[in-house]
Amino acid sequence: MKQTKRITISDIARLAGVSKSTASLVLNGRSKEFRVSDDTRDRVLALAQQQRYQPSIHARSLRSRRSNTLGLVVPEMTNYGFAVISRELECLCREAGIQLLIACTDENASQEMMAVNSLIQRQVDGLIVASSMLSDAEYQKINQQLPVVQFDRVIGDSDLPLVITESVESTATLVERIARRHSDEFYFIGGQARISPTRDRLAGFQLGLERAGVECRTEWVIHGSYHPSAGYEMFAQLCAQLGRPPKALFTAACGLLEGVLRYLNQHDLLNSNLHLCSFDDHYLFDCLPLKIDTIAQDCETLARNSFDMITALVDERPLPDSRIYVPTRIHWRHPDSLA
Repeated sequence: MKQTKRITISDIARLAGVSKSTASLVLNGRSKEFRVSDDTRDRVLALAQQQRYQPSIHARSLRSRRSNTLGLVVPEMTNYGFAVISRELECLCREAGIQLLIACTDENASQEMMAVNSLIQRQVDGLIVASSMLSDAEYQKINQQLPVVQFDRVIGDSDLPLVITESVESTATLVERIARRHSDEFYFIGGQARISPTRDRLAGFQLGLERAGVECRTEWVIHGSYHPSAGYEMFAQLCAQLGRPPKALFTAACGLLEGVLRYLNQHDLLNSNLHLCSFDDHYLFDCLPLKIDTIAQDCETLARNSFDMITALVDERPLPDSRIYVPTRIHWRHPDSLA
């Protein structure tokens, strides 16, 4: 089987009957600057198009000391929010002529550092990370070589630049209204207690109960992971414990809600009296018989701010604000919430 061969500047120069330096000047748009004749320029460009010549990104990187690539680190791509934000970031990068490299960590700190080191080896110009780590020590070291932006979650009390959804006040607003109707029973199902989204959404849940004059009982708060299977298992155990679905439930993410809905569907409970609410929104929630109140993140703005922040840092431009909190929108669907 014949091996394919990449067309190089040397090949174009040979076919055009010019020197490699002349071909390079033409292909890099510098023919007028160095007074290359129009005939020579046209001949070189025509041959480059005919031979489908593409300039070497690696060679360009050596000259500019830029790879024109960014690294994105997320816990998982199956998560709806991360998938949407990744897509938005990829579009922004593509429009700017930048390649986005995405690595998934499965919420594993060791795997995260392996993924990050792999991206650094590929000479990315900057990193956007939704980290699973408890300390930013490693990222502070990396930040001395290339810029790092946190998004979606804060690593401990890190002072690294941050783009995150505001979740405490929005969750409190949602929970307060529902708690006034369900003061005797309101459960919280969340992910890992150690990561900031869980802490912030739980803080909002507790604040909402407090504003409604409801004391948050210890047994109302249940933690697991953000995988849909965890949502299913936590909700199944809760229903078994109560002998029925709870009167009101807040899930801290779309993946957890997916698990809850799967249980409800399997047990023919989608028409139950459960008042269900959640952080994260999905257009399919409008199609369900069970009306769910949700907090919708602005994924487009999260992606845009993350992109603007990392590219400014790569270009060594000052940041107007190193900590950005993106507002949310509450989508009221349940009849009791609309009353």
